[in-house]
Amino acid sequence: MQANTATDRAAELLSMYGEIERKYMFPFWAREEDEHDDIKQLMNGPKPIAHRWSFRSDIQPLLAQSARLISTENTDRRSLILINPGLAPRRATVSTLYTAYRQNDPNEIMPPHAHTASAVRFGLTGKQNFTGVEGEDITFLPGDMVLTPRDTWHNHGNLGDEPAINLSVLDYPLVENLNALSFQHDYQENGEVVRKQSARFQTEYSRMVYGIGGLTPRFLDHRRGGGDSSPMFVYRYEAMRELLYRFRDWDESPHEGVLIEYTHPLRGGPVYRTMTFFMQMVRPGETTLPLKQTANLLVSPFSGQGSMAVGEQTFALEPFDTVAVPSENWVQYRNDSTEPLILFIASDEPALRAMGLFHQWSRTAQGNLIELV
Repeated sequence: MQANTATDRAAELLSMYGEIERKYMFPFWAREEDEHDDIKQLMNGPKPIAHRWSFRSDIQPLLAQSARLISTENTDRRSLILINPGLAPRRATVSTLYTAYRQNDPNEIMPPHAHTASAVRFGLTGKQNFTGVEGEDITFLPGDMVLTPRDTWHNHGNLGDEPAINLSVLDYPLVENLNALSFQHDYQENGEVVRKQSARFQTEYSRMVYGIGGLTPRFLDHRRGGGDSSPMFVYRYEAMRELLYRFRDWDESPHEGVLIEYTHPLRGGPVYRTMTFFMQMVRPGETTLPLKQTANLLVSPFSGQGSMAVGEQTFALEPFDTVAVPSENWVQYRNDSTEPLILFIASDEPALRAMGLFHQWSRTAQGNLIELV
């Protein structure tokens, strides 16, 4: 029925919008006088924001408290997931990835599990961090990165006599959005549920087979970790550090400083189809030029101190913090100290590249805009 007055129309509109909401629909048209209000309404949903978690004041005290109060006899895992304030209560640090921190007490081993999300572990403290992946036992140090690819049985723990802390990055939010998330527990060997996988590969297998760039043993089966991720399950910081310092005096990129990507030893490119990882050195006295991209980033300082600008905000950077950097933010790093600032960075760039959605822009020292990708 046609509304006869402005009051009648307003009442009918209100009633119609209520009916649309009750029937789980969305009114895709302009509702305000603003230009392109229809698009603004469509995009008016939860968005991640730039945010910093301080390891020293936010994370470490709660890790220690949770280790004291939560026994691994009652739970298969004990981690703190960083939740973006713009996405809460969703378990996501940015739209597609999350970072979690874990403290394992001495001689604490979690039972094996598997999931369709891919993950990495990055050592922060302790000399005996442990991860077993598909029969390869890996003890890792601060700065080492360990892969646990999708659908691989793996478990975590600490073989040392002091607490060990590591951070994890997972593509969990992306896999969850695709409705492809699943978990497996109760790992069995010979028909029996066991709390630790038996070793099927010798110590340092990943380094032995894949540790010399450009050379690949042809006589081995390289189909590990689901077959589409890197078969090299551990990347040692010793090699990464050597490479960072080798290029310390090179001035090739004013936007990213010295940036080294962890790569697949057989095909090149990122270790996973969904996410990639870097270490970056911001040298003493260096301020990078602004860089913006469609990829989401998770930035965790490993050593040194500095700051980073994300959009209109500036965050201090201290060891083991995490900064969530949503896509489409201008980013700059600054190091006013006399020591290098070393960053561990996770990115969903591979997923965006696969869909043709990855773009990157920079600004020159004069402020001119350049499209890089």
